[in-house]
Amino acid sequence: MKYRRLGASDLMVSEISLGSWLTYGVGVERERAKACVDRAFDLGINFIDTANVYGRGAAEAVLGEVLAGRPRDSYVLATKVFGQMSDVDQGLSAAQIAKQIDASLQRLRVDYVDLYQCHRYDPNTQLEETMEALSKVVREGKARWLGFSEWSPQQIEAAFALQGVERFVSSQPQYSLLWRRPEAKVIPLSARNGISQIVWSPLAQGVLTGKYPPGRPAGPETRAMSDSMGNAMRNWLRPEILEAVQRLKPIAAAAGCTLTQFSLAWVLREPNVASAIVGASRPEQLDENAGASGFAIDPALFAQAEAIVAEVSRQPA
Repeated sequence: MKYRRLGASDLMVSEISLGSWLTYGVGVERERAKACVDRAFDLGINFIDTANVYGRGAAEAVLGEVLAGRPRDSYVLATKVFGQMSDVDQGLSAAQIAKQIDASLQRLRVDYVDLYQCHRYDPNTQLEETMEALSKVVREGKARWLGFSEWSPQQIEAAFALQGVERFVSSQPQYSLLWRRPEAKVIPLSARNGISQIVWSPLAQGVLTGKYPPGRPAGPETRAMSDSMGNAMRNWLRPEILEAVQRLKPIAAAAGCTLTQFSLAWVLREPNVASAIVGASRPEQLDENAGASGFAIDPALFAQAEAIVAEVSRQPA
């Protein structure tokens, strides 16, 4: 496993990180979640990402349980705030941030998180209030560094312009061969300001593994057929996308790796990406994912893959 520095922070994170959206505490039972986390550590994955809203605290609680007993300095732990936790609890107000960080720490069974991220931008709260509240979290020792997810370039720049507040060191956008929107503005802006990307859905919800052939029903054990995990990937299952993905398999074979590894290596070819978040419902999935770290692939093969998917990538809503 290779490691990269996260923005201007002192955190060194594994190129492949373990996420918990739709999985732990939601679609994957505790024992299998523990097996996945244990396998991640065996493979050198040191970066674990979650959020308070995943299962409304369930993912954090499961991770807190399975991480208990491991030395706190042996892993980098990230969580997020913004999502709706109850009928009255949502957003990035000072009161919410103060309440939610304490609740997250209690569920995670730690004294601090390494990275505390705004899950989305809160248009109902003044940015100054949000940044001051986040800065207080850092200064109280409850989080070491700050990040955001899916903020617009204008929102990012507005945060940079504020004086006397802690700086962001990470951005968490959706990014994959099938979704390249961050390349236009977010990645260049981040690179100029000491921010790295931690990308979610680098495999387009599993479609870029190639395990969904067009014209055939998905297997019963796949995420696509899961009641709790399948809805998020429906938009990727268009026949033209699935057909294009199948055409990527010979290119991955020419590179000497699986399509999963090829797709993750494509994301990691971008220097501003610190880590690609993968979700695993079975430990053996992580073996293949981890194999993408440090894998050298001819850029010409990446260019061939880009050309194939360019016309069928899911368009922004």
